[in-house]
Amino acid sequence: MTIRIFSPNEQAVGAFDGGTITEQKPIGFPGEGSAVRRVGPLFYWAWFQSKQGGRLPLHPHRGFEILTYVLQGEVNHRDSLGRESMVGTGGAQVMQTGRGVSHAEDFRAGVSGFQIWFEPYYGDAIKRVPTYTQYEHEQFPALSDEDGVVKTIIGPGAPIDLVADVRMWDVTLEAGHSRAFDIPAGYSMAGLIVEGEATQWAFEGETADVPHRHFAVADAADDSLLLVQAGGAQAARVIMIQVPTELGYLPYNKIPLT
Repeated sequence: MTIRIFSPNEQAVGAFDGGTITEQKPIGFPGEGSAVRRVGPLFYWAWFQSKQGGRLPLHPHRGFEILTYVLQGEVNHRDSLGRESMVGTGGAQVMQTGRGVSHAEDFRAGVSGFQIWFEPYYGDAIKRVPTYTQYEHEQFPALSDEDGVVKTIIGPGAPIDLVADVRMWDVTLEAGHSRAFDIPAGYSMAGLIVEGEATQWAFEGETADVPHRHFAVADAADDSLLLVQAGGAQAARVIMIQVPTELGYLPYNKIPLT
């Protein structure tokens, strides 16, 4: 099959701060039980929610590019670079953790969003100076038409610039309407259905239903077109990430560091 679909039961789960922060993880850490270990440079994807608010204490990262994207609510960030800021609905924070940085997060009540990790070539990444940048919802370009809205998070016209080869969109589809995505040969499109009953994916002669909270990955052997349609009588919201299917270089845990 060229479309792989994973139910919530095949994804990992997590909890922090005594269970005040819960996570559904389309891609979890090794040993957490997620059916997908990575898709190219995309190797961690957590959908966090906190009804009453919660905190993660100061903790370190190194090498990776870490995106926090807020679907609803607010997340406060502070780090060892001396930065402290609050990002709200539709906004994003990016840490390029380079040779090392520590950060802490304060999740306000009612928040929902993602933390997504990408892996550039680790041997070079750990030599870079770490950076932190925040982006507001209004800084991201959005295309609106009768089919819905496509907001570009990473890609042409968007302010986020990563070393890893990544494109990302926040897509809203009106009921019964669809959106087409071109996927180059050797790339994969990963999608998580965050609102609406279901979507239908049509790709390389295959059609598949992808319900709410399900995770889907379409792998393109040749230049291909993926059509995503909102099913049922409801609009749908899908977070889409395009990356190379294969990492293309040794992963961080295989590189001999001196």
